[in-house]
Amino acid sequence: MRALLLLALPVALSGCLPLSTYYAEGVSFAQFERDNTNCDVRALRDAPVANQVRQGAPRYVPRRVCNAYGECFTRGGYWVPGEVYTVDVNANLRARVKGQCMGDLGYRPVEIPACPQGVSQAAPPGPSATLPRLNARSCAIRTGDGRFRVVTQG
Repeated sequence: MRALLLLALPVALSGCLPLSTYYAEGVSFAQFERDNTNCDVRALRDAPVANQVRQGAPRYVPRRVCNAYGECFTRGGYWVPGEVYTVDVNANLRARVKGQCMGDLGYRPVEIPACPQGVSQAAPPGPSATLPRLNARSCAIRTGDGRFRVVTQG
């Protein structure tokens, strides 16, 4: 049960987080998806995944021993190996390549706040047909399939 809650928490919170994406007003959502996919493919081709396995520093854990008089001292101990983890050394380069590709197509990076619950429920389902003009009252609704709808409140 606890594991299920831990898995569901990020999904539930994702609806509250702002939407970070590339954006160009007036572009059809279908064209945005094509451009986004093409730039992902280009970035992956030009800066492929290059995973490296690394290990953190080991840590010494001293063994504390106390006698009957309450006097404590360190005697011996043991080493705990560092954590083993994987790093994609091309991840930042791949993000820059995608950013350049999207910029060349007229998109700019934006962060759109999530819509309040009432706005989300009143909006039509599915993604935006065309990316509308953004203003201070614009908000985003995630459709659950990786797509989004942009709404201007009021």
